[in-house]
Amino acid sequence: MNILVVGRGGREHSIIMKLTESNLVANLYAAPGNGGMREQATCVPIDEMNTQGLIAFAKAKAIDLTIVGPENPLNAGIANAFLAAGLRIFAPTKEAALLEGSKQFAKQFMDKYDIPTAAYRTFTDVEEAKAYIESQGVPIVIKADGLAAGKGVIVATTKQEAFAAVEEMLVEKAFAEAGATIVMEEFLQGKEFTLMAFIHNDQVYPMVPARDHKRAFDNDQGPNTGGMGAFAPVPDVTQEDLDYACEHILQKTVNGLMEEGRPFTGILYAGLMKTENGPKVIEFNTRFGDPETQVVLPLLKNDLVQVVLDVIDGVDPQLEWEQKACVGVVIAASGYPGEYEKGLELPVLPDTKAMIVHAGTKEVGERIVTTGGRVLVSAAIAATLDEAAFAAYEPLHVFENRKDFFYRTDIASQELKHKQIVHNKEVGNK
Repeated sequence: MNILVVGRGGREHSIIMKLTESNLVANLYAAPGNGGMREQATCVPIDEMNTQGLIAFAKAKAIDLTIVGPENPLNAGIANAFLAAGLRIFAPTKEAALLEGSKQFAKQFMDKYDIPTAAYRTFTDVEEAKAYIESQGVPIVIKADGLAAGKGVIVATTKQEAFAAVEEMLVEKAFAEAGATIVMEEFLQGKEFTLMAFIHNDQVYPMVPARDHKRAFDNDQGPNTGGMGAFAPVPDVTQEDLDYACEHILQKTVNGLMEEGRPFTGILYAGLMKTENGPKVIEFNTRFGDPETQVVLPLLKNDLVQVVLDVIDGVDPQLEWEQKACVGVVIAASGYPGEYEKGLELPVLPDTKAMIVHAGTKEVGERIVTTGGRVLVSAAIAATLDEAAFAAYEPLHVFENRKDFFYRTDIASQELKHKQIVHNKEVGNK
């Protein structure tokens, strides 16, 4: 088969890595791809938002299957356009993708179909929003309604922080139209985890749970990011938690979408909080998560191409998972998620057992330089989380003296105490 992956980030590189394991692949393309994908796929310079360009390419190269990574083309209707052109695509329509495209829609949808989530209100007026904060108190969660690349969420622990977030979104227009409406939610107590699933209409095929680290710095300090690392599976998430989430969240969601005339085919991502009253939805995404994909897909035993074909055809893919652990650590440009420098040259990484997944990079001659805030993910599989974390951190000593890059040193360490082991200087001398 000729397969096209749409996107340029770490998630798409992980998808491509998994696709290369399949005997069903003849030619693999990435549009537009990044600096790390060239060994596994042919990168073509078509922007992920250039739907007509992608359709023309798919027809010219006789593409049998297109897989879409990022959220923006989904909400712009790439699936609708491909289906109308008679092309097979694994992605939800824009009508189904609205579940991620509008947080206000998602909250109203969850209310309607009795899907457990935090209490909320929506606002477009600054003074009304501030009055609500006064009445509710803090901590409180403030979200831009639309797509904001994972950055439109602020967990305010003081009234000053909450007021500043409202001003930033509604007055300063930090997220442009995405923040023209804001959603305020009660702060849920508990531990977060992610549950992704392959979906076709009312069929749900869950993956192993993962947990990402959203704050920029160690010990969950600093601003929210798109994710600074992740691990899977999650030791404190029980089978009971997963069964509850599948029945009361994933299944209710896809049933509700069918009832609304928004049938879903693709990946549904549920960002969940494990509360005293069971898992509750923090957010929905309508595609593979990033960086969760980088630690979940490596644990999938199945051929990913066959899984996608089965799901599209309404056949149970019979998912099988490695009884192992995977840890991924994000290397980011200094300043991320705020302003950061682009065009930084990456150091040469040592030979490693870790999987080096490229995110914000491009090839310039013989060099690989940065194009985004999150640059690489170093991910590793092992028998235990501890061993996987050690292996993921092992090649990162090359960044220790670089002031222009940073990474968290505590990914998965709330479950482990590997930090002292990982940063033992012997690592750099191996």
